[in-house]
Amino acid sequence: MMQQSKVLETWVGLFVVLGMVSLFFLAMKVSNLADLHVKDDSYRLFAHFQNVGSLRERAPVSMAGVRIGRVNSIRFDNKTYDAVVEMRIEPQYNTIPTDTTANILTAGLLGEQYIGLTAGGEEGFFKDGDEIELSQSAMVLEEVICRFLFNKAESGSEKKDSPHANHSEDAHAGQKTKGALVKNPDDRNADHKNKPVAR
Repeated sequence: MMQQSKVLETWVGLFVVLGMVSLFFLAMKVSNLADLHVKDDSYRLFAHFQNVGSLRERAPVSMAGVRIGRVNSIRFDNKTYDAVVEMRIEPQYNTIPTDTTANILTAGLLGEQYIGLTAGGEEGFFKDGDEIELSQSAMVLEEVICRFLFNKAESGSEKKDSPHANHSEDAHAGQKTKGALVKNPDDRNADHKNKPVAR
């Protein structure tokens, strides 16, 4: 009986250890720590963004759905008041056109944000330390909702103050006035009967 209890405790401890190891690797996968290593001969590209949203260091840099690098650092520019993102691109991807566009995208609806590069048509290619001049900031959900509500309120006020609405109100008021000016035929007959006859 004692031996069976020790065997059971051993198996329970083994499953607990395996569960902790699995959670460790899952956490590394989610936080991108497993792919943190960047080759020494990778080259740097920079891009300015007005808003990086929830973009973080070590976020993927992809082109056509293929990861070609990672975000190395994010800093604030005191002169332009923009966020400057430094990317490390793998050396085998050294034919990126100089008119490429950098966009901050979201994986899924509420997934992590990453940088997606869209290639242009220039014949020249980026080199180490170059800057991507064409960029598009992250889409912030709160700003989209506020913009939608503001546009709805603005369109509602425009409909209320539109000249068509004023014209219909004026026409309705004119019909009332015209109706008030035209007497009822019965009233005209009553006036005719009550009018004294000249002798």
